[in-house]
Amino acid sequence: MIRYNLLCKQCKYEFDSWFSTSKEFDRLNKKNLLTCNSCGSYKIVKAIMSPNLSGTKKKNKKNVKELEKIRKKILKYQKFIKENSIYVGDNFVQQARNIHYGKKKVKSIYGNATKKEIKELSEEGIETTTIPWIDISEN
Repeated sequence: MIRYNLLCKQCKYEFDSWFSTSKEFDRLNKKNLLTCNSCGSYKIVKAIMSPNLSGTKKKNKKNVKELEKIRKKILKYQKFIKENSIYVGDNFVQQARNIHYGKKKVKSIYGNATKKEIKELSEEGIETTTIPWIDISEN
């Protein structure tokens, strides 16, 4: 896991977020899946970061243990979702609409969507939740 300080180019709001890999930040940002908590803009960039120098090995070990706890919890949620939902991949938006408008049987689904698509679904009254996802093949 890696933590980045992020900056909204629109309102200059700074915040931080965790990613499974540095490539994961790039992938999510490219698909407009990162938004500013303050203004909702998709124009997110990595802010200048100072190195996180640890004065002691003990503190560093504690951080690693905490990160591993978070990672395990995310993987536990992923397992639950995979076991109790149907993966629809890039067809998520259409499948969500079909379920919402009664064209398909109500069922739990998960898949991929851009922030723009999620916003459109929300405007139609279709509730979704964005969750962190760790690509196990990268670990």
